[in-house]
Amino acid sequence: MSASLMSLLWFVAILVLIPVALLLLKRSGLSPAGALKAGAGVPRLVASLPLGAQQRLLTVEVGEGASRRWLVLGVTGQSITTLHTLDEPPALPDERAEPMPAFAQVLSRVRGRHDGPR
Repeated sequence: MSASLMSLLWFVAILVLIPVALLLLKRSGLSPAGALKAGAGVPRLVASLPLGAQQRLLTVEVGEGASRRWLVLGVTGQSITTLHTLDEPPALPDERAEPMPAFAQVLSRVRGRHDGPR
């Protein structure tokens, strides 16, 4: 085998090993992407309310199980301030329940009742 063919084979082998190594690292949970998927202590944004150009009110869920807490945070361009801590987060509406009708559907129903035929 010539030296150039051997170099080409090594180059191809390294190119194949890079994605394999990245995949194994991601599945092991040692990488930041793997840790985020595992949900180990990762804060979850529950709600966001913009108040101004660089101000917003955030509700963030932190912790797991019995140590789960909701933090209400005031966020500006310069700081983040904890405004309130909820030790027992409120129950969220069941996502499997029937969704609320869209505003346009409700409006058309209301207009249909009060407006006569045109």
